[in-house]
Amino acid sequence: MADVAERAGVSTSTVSRTLRGLSTVSPEVRARVEKAAREIDFAVSRQAASLVTGRTGTVAVMVPTLNAWFTGSALSSLAPLLRAAGLQLNVYEIPDLAERTAFFEHLPARRNADALLVFSFDLTDEETARLDDLGMPVIYVSAHVDGRPSVYVDDVAGALHGTRHLLNLGHRRIAFVTTEGASGFTFSSNERLLGYQQALTEAGVPLDDDLVVSTRPGSKRAAAEALGTLLSLREPPTAIFAEQDEVAVALIWNLRRTRIAVPERVSVLGFDDQPLADWFDLSTVAQSPSEMARLAGELALKLIDDSDGDQERHIVLPTHVIPRGSTAPVAAGASAPVVAGASASAGAAEAGDDPSASPTGDQSARAAEDQSAGSASE
Repeated sequence: MADVAERAGVSTSTVSRTLRGLSTVSPEVRARVEKAAREIDFAVSRQAASLVTGRTGTVAVMVPTLNAWFTGSALSSLAPLLRAAGLQLNVYEIPDLAERTAFFEHLPARRNADALLVFSFDLTDEETARLDDLGMPVIYVSAHVDGRPSVYVDDVAGALHGTRHLLNLGHRRIAFVTTEGASGFTFSSNERLLGYQQALTEAGVPLDDDLVVSTRPGSKRAAAEALGTLLSLREPPTAIFAEQDEVAVALIWNLRRTRIAVPERVSVLGFDDQPLADWFDLSTVAQSPSEMARLAGELALKLIDDSDGDQERHIVLPTHVIPRGSTAPVAAGASAPVVAGASASAGAAEAGDDPSASPTGDQSARAAEDQSAGSASE
C-alpha cells in the first residue's frame, strides 16, 4: 500500500479509503490511486481489509422472492451501484415461514455485511427490533417504517390519481382488485386500497364493498373467479383498477375471451408499468423499483461511511398515470357488461394457457351465444 501511495502522491490512509470504495475520496484522487495500483498489480485482500477496517465490503439484501418483476428490476439497478463503490451484493431470499424463522433466529447478515436493505417485507415489531440490534444500517425499501431509513413510492397518491383517471373518464362503478398471497407486499396493497377509497369519497361516489375483490397473482383461474364475482353483481363495474399489472393483464385476457370489449365495455387500469403493460397496451400507474433501489443503495453507502447520519430519513418517490389503450370514456348510453360473461370467463380460463391467444371459433361462438342468452333473459 505504501508503494501505491508513493506512486500516486498521496498518503497510505487515502489509498486505504480509495480501495475500500469510500465516498470521501475525490474522483481525481481516486483515479490516480487506482491507476497507481494497476501499474504495480496491487490487490487488496478483502479478508485482510476487513480485519483492519472492521468492514466486510458487502451489502446484504433481504427479499421475499426473486421471482418477481419488482425484485429483478430493483436488484439490476442496485448491483452495479454497489460494484462501482467496491462492494459486493449478498442476497437472502426468504420465501416462506421456515426460511423466515431461520433468518431471524440466526441473523446471518450480522457478520457478513456492512448494511442490510429490506425489500418489500411486512415485518412484525419483534422482527424489526431484531434487525435494529444488528449494529449496522438497515434501510427499508418499498415500505414505510417509522423511525428507520425508508425508500418507497407514495402508493396512496398513486392509487388516488389512478382512480381519478377513471372518474374523469365518466366511470362511477369502479372495482378494485387486490392481491392475496403476494408475500411481502401487504404494505403497498393496503396503501393502494386506501388511495382508491379516498378518490371515490372526494368525488362523492359511495364506497361499495362488493366492488373490492381479491385474487392471486399469476393465476388465470383466480382472475376469472374474481372477474366472475364482479360481473355477477346487480350493477357490474364499467371500470376495474387492479393493484398490479400482472393481475390487470389476466383480467383483460378473461374479458376478451368472453367477448367483452376492452375498453369499449370495461376499462382496465393496472399499477406498476411493467414491460408487459406496454405490450398489452395497458393503462397503468407507473412506479420505478430501479430508482427506489438506486436511492436506497446511495443511502446505505452514506450511512456506512457516517454511522451518525440521518437514521430516520424517508425518501418518497412519486408515481405517474400512464394512459394507454385499456381505458376509455364511458360510452353514451352504454350498459354494464352482462352477467353471463362471468360464467364464460371462468370457462375460458380453463380453455387455454396463453394470455395473448385469441379464442377459437367454437369458443367465440359459445361465448357469443351465452351473452345473447343472458341478454334475452334480462
